Amino acid sequence: MGRSLEAGRFSERLGNLPDAGETPNASFFRTRLSTELTPTPDHGPAVRHLRRADPILAGVIKRVGPCKLDPQQRPEVFHALAQAIIYQQLNGVAAGSIYRKFKALYPGRAFPKAADIVATPDARIRSAGISPQKLRYLKDLSSKVIDGTVDLKAVRAMDDEAVIEHLTQVTGVGRWTAEMVLMFTLGRPDVLPVDDYGFRHGVQLAYKMRALPKPERLRKLAEPWRPYRSVGTWYVWASKDIE
Repeated sequence: MGRSLEAGRFSERLGNLPDAGETPNASFFRTRLSTELTPTPDHGPAVRHLRRADPILAGVIKRVGPCKLDPQQRPEVFHALAQAIIYQQLNGVAAGSIYRKFKALYPGRAFPKAADIVATPDARIRSAGISPQKLRYLKDLSSKVIDGTVDLKAVRAMDDEAVIEHLTQVTGVGRWTAEMVLMFTLGRPDVLPVDDYGFRHGVQLAYKMRALPKPERLRKLAEPWRPYRSVGTWYVWASKDIE
């Protein structure tokens, strides 16, 4: 699959408000899946389960082909969160340019550490095109990692809801960003991002709904997908590229 997956539709909500930085739309997370990672894990058990559980999703799976969801090589959690903050509310091209300029502030490193970001003067970070709001988010993330408020090693042993609760302590990180980290960085198999616009729209098209489905309807529809809702979600996203 040579196409990017829903490269421009992520939108996140911070709490219940579509403000600060979350616009449930997962561009950089999903785009990288289709272009960077080979080989992908064996999703055979998940695909067989989903085909049996949902005839409409079975048709989607047939049209899309093999699942290329591969979280195993995603960046570390700090990197994923910082990059998600940078990409919030921007199209992929603009976000990518700012992200590259931000990384260039730290030559010799694949990605800066939390201490590097805290030690960098605000004006220098702003010079990469980072908005004042996102600067505040990046500094808050970094400070909370350093002081232990957010323990990014411990999240790997937490259940999904505990991870979400833990990560959303960071200003600018809402439930949607935490769900994307669960799927694409931590590799959790049963995540259902009911606030993601691309997922909602994909379900609307695949299931021929008259309006965008609300979260409760999505949860009910995807209940038979358990324990593989992450793979089911990936197929819904991918289906929008072949309509």
